[in-house]
Amino acid sequence: MSLVVAKFGGSSVATPERVKNIAHLLVERKSQGDDVVAVVSAMGSTTDNLIDLAKAVNAHPSGREMDNLMSTGELVSMSVLALAIEQLGEKAMGMNGRQVGIITNDDFGNAQIKEIHTDRIHEALKEGYIVIVAGFQGIDEDGDITTLGRGGSDTTAVAIAASLGADVCEIYTDVDGVYSADPRVVGKAQKLDRISYEEMLELAAAGSGVLHKRCVEFARNFDVKIHTRSSFENVPGTIVEDMIDVEKAIVSGVAYDNSEAKFTLRGVEDTQGVAAKVFNELAKRKISVDMIIQNISENGFTDISFTSPTSELENVKKILEELLTKLSARSYQINDNISKISIVGAGMKANSGVAAKMFQTLADEGINISMISTSDIRTSVVIDQTQFKHATQCLHTAFGLDGTEIFEDNTLSEQELKDKANKGR
Repeated sequence: MSLVVAKFGGSSVATPERVKNIAHLLVERKSQGDDVVAVVSAMGSTTDNLIDLAKAVNAHPSGREMDNLMSTGELVSMSVLALAIEQLGEKAMGMNGRQVGIITNDDFGNAQIKEIHTDRIHEALKEGYIVIVAGFQGIDEDGDITTLGRGGSDTTAVAIAASLGADVCEIYTDVDGVYSADPRVVGKAQKLDRISYEEMLELAAAGSGVLHKRCVEFARNFDVKIHTRSSFENVPGTIVEDMIDVEKAIVSGVAYDNSEAKFTLRGVEDTQGVAAKVFNELAKRKISVDMIIQNISENGFTDISFTSPTSELENVKKILEELLTKLSARSYQINDNISKISIVGAGMKANSGVAAKMFQTLADEGINISMISTSDIRTSVVIDQTQFKHATQCLHTAFGLDGTEIFEDNTLSEQELKDKANKGR
């Protein structure tokens, strides 16, 4: 008998029919002798509808009240799935963040889990219930509802799996695993049977939308095995776990991210502490920064460039306007037509020339690079967004990742791909 935590995303519970399918799946797992805890996201487009509802009555809603509102989507999914399970003759118990005992800080909209009290889940499992948990939410020390931000339901599932000592955390989505590239862009992308925590972290940070970085960090820190798989097909997916003792592929995957913009502050005096002032201002406003470049000083002045999410474009613009005066800078530029392309592989640690091959491949295809960043197992570049599909495809081929053509219809528009990259929690 195993203890399984299974998370279902919004597409998996988008309709009553899909909810019924999930109910059958969970009841079957229970009949096989497993203890089952399910974590659910909001149904379909519920989240977007709630955001639109809030904006219709208040252009600048408070974080606390937005979290009260946003948490309701998962409550609906939780209750509907519990009812579907009861219809099949099994006992089900739905629990919200408060009932589970998910304690977070008070950073509304992007709260961090501090601790989980799982006594009530344990008791329900002992009494034969299938437990359904509303993902994406918790409570702070004042008892106020909080939400966990992007990837929140994935993070909820992994955190509960860690607290319960579950045998596996299964993440069910609308794809059947982690691929060597987005199969809508690269028709010859191959599903990976296994991938290490470190590689999955880098792919998630680089834009791969299958798993979110926070949940993978949680899994790595608490050694939780993740099995990401399809909600619609009963086929093996991809196992994410510690893989210290296996041979590492040089490059495991190619990822793209079209959700960032490049910001450049020009003509900044090249003196001690200037960069600190720039990024302290961004940090105070809780603006995340990805890639950073500071040019070589010329005549005592320099340029500072960085990338941040396009969702923060207007906020960053205001900060740059303030910095023009504070730092006596010459001007600033914004480019929101960029794409970050990354190659990831644990084998890059032991193989020289990987970055050189990446740069040469792009140069041979006439693709210009404007920014570069690296880690032990990742190299990322910024290019013009109009070239991201071609760049992803040619790098996938160059590093020997192509297989049989398995996705022939690569016709998603660039806007659809961007929406997909920005979607989800």
